[in-house]
Formats: sequence, C-alpha cells, structure tokens
Amino acid sequence: MSTEEKVNLLACASTSLPLNSGFKFPDIQHSEPLWKRAPTRDNSGKPYADFMMVIPGLRDFEASRLNDVINRMGAVLKHFESDIILADLNLKINVLWVTVQPHIGLSTEIASLIHHAVPEAKLVSQHTASES
Repeated sequence: MSTEEKVNLLACASTSLPLNSGFKFPDIQHSEPLWKRAPTRDNSGKPYADFMMVIPGLRDFEASRLNDVINRMGAVLKHFESDIILADLNLKINVLWVTVQPHIGLSTEIASLIHHAVPEAKLVSQHTASES
C-alpha cells in the first residue's frame, strides 16, 4: 500500500479533529492552511494556548502502526475534549497541532500524555497564555 493510500484510508492531512463521542480522525480534506484556521482567541478576546508535536516518520509508518498511533493519540485527546479547541494532524509534515483553553499546565499535561502513549511524539513548540 502506498503512502498516499494509507493517508486516504487512515488519517487526515491538515484537517480538524471532531472531538465528539466515538473519537476518530476524519478522512482527508483539503482545507485552508492551519495559520488561517487555528483560532487564537475566544469570543471574549482571551487568548488560547497551543502546542505542536512532531512524530518523525509518521507518514511512512505501515498502515497498522499508523492506525495504532492515531488511535492512541485520539484516546488522549478524547480525555481532554472539553478543553480542546482544535486538534490538527498533518501527515505531510508529521505534525500534531493542538489549541486548548488557557489553563495552567494543560498543554504540558496533554503533550506529556501523548508522548507517553506515543513515545515517538516530541513536543517542539508550546505557546501558553497566562491566566487572568
């Protein structure tokens, strides 16, 4: 199975994750770049926090391993669904982007749990807005 077929079958390339019951990554959707879609503030103007994790080689994983990694990340994200504003998996660049409510330590906790579930996942960037 080619990489493109795996991507079409199992994951998404730059699309938001629906965080509802029965969490699963959606099919591929071509959409606006993340910097245009990712919300930065809530309705009252309070800034969100976000972080980015890289999963080296993710797009080249065998289909079963890719599916397992996606399911493990999804389980962690599902646990925090009430605090997650946007979760975006981009297989083209092997990156998971997550925007969350600005609660102290929340980004670090989610990233740590994702790393525990998927040791290949490494936190590479984090923006934490201070709580007022």
